[in-house]
Amino acid sequence: MEAVLPIKVEIPSMRVLAESKLKEAEWAKQRYDQLNLIDEKWLTALCHDQCYQQRMVRAFNARVRHREFNPGDLVLRKVLHIAPDSRGKFAYKYDGPFVVRETLSGGAIILSDMDGTENALPVNADALKKYYP
Repeated sequence: MEAVLPIKVEIPSMRVLAESKLKEAEWAKQRYDQLNLIDEKWLTALCHDQCYQQRMVRAFNARVRHREFNPGDLVLRKVLHIAPDSRGKFAYKYDGPFVVRETLSGGAIILSDMDGTENALPVNADALKKYYP
């Protein structure tokens, strides 16, 4: 038999047991029934959790806009302000334009400058937007 925490089973306190004046056999039978119901309760909780996760994924994916970049497209790259800028909130939000050289799996994109020098690191497609001159 496996050990079960009292939190999983709704075991009342000793005072409640003493006040209810249950017989030993009746109390043991109730405990045994509750222990048998633990697996059922656990499975229903697991099922509810999986259904909840699926609903959340569906709701999130419904709002995601799929963006597709092809080689040769002009794009702007979002500026990640790591170093403090003296212009503050008036700093540029996007850099560019850049040319898409190659699209990799998982949404990674290799960019190059307009003069043809290729950037070393790939960029995530979430940080790009199309540029229309």
